[in-house]
Amino acid sequence: MPFCPNCKYEYVNGIDKCPDCGADLVNELPPEIILNEADWVVVYTTSFDYEAEMLKGNLESAGISVTILSQKDSNFPTPGDLSIIKLLVKKEDADNAVSFLNEFKKNLESENQEDETE
Repeated sequence: MPFCPNCKYEYVNGIDKCPDCGADLVNELPPEIILNEADWVVVYTTSFDYEAEMLKGNLESAGISVTILSQKDSNFPTPGDLSIIKLLVKKEDADNAVSFLNEFKKNLESENQEDETE
């Protein structure tokens, strides 16, 4: 049975792409990387998958290892955003990650203000 490498869901044979994220399905999932909770800290929370993925990509481009902990369950959709998605970084990278995220947020806010004045 094929699996989504991102969502970790299993699908019936004949399906090639994940209907949730669009990733190509694989025959086996890679071995799980065991995270020691004491080594990681939460630096950001959101309700939106796209926001978590965007910030993860930006942090990784700055050389900061990031993992996403999602409590979303697309099998049981509910009205509103009741789930939380967390961005975690290694403890030693936490200060750099928070500084990076704060600077990123400032840049977005200034871009939005410029757009509003035009």
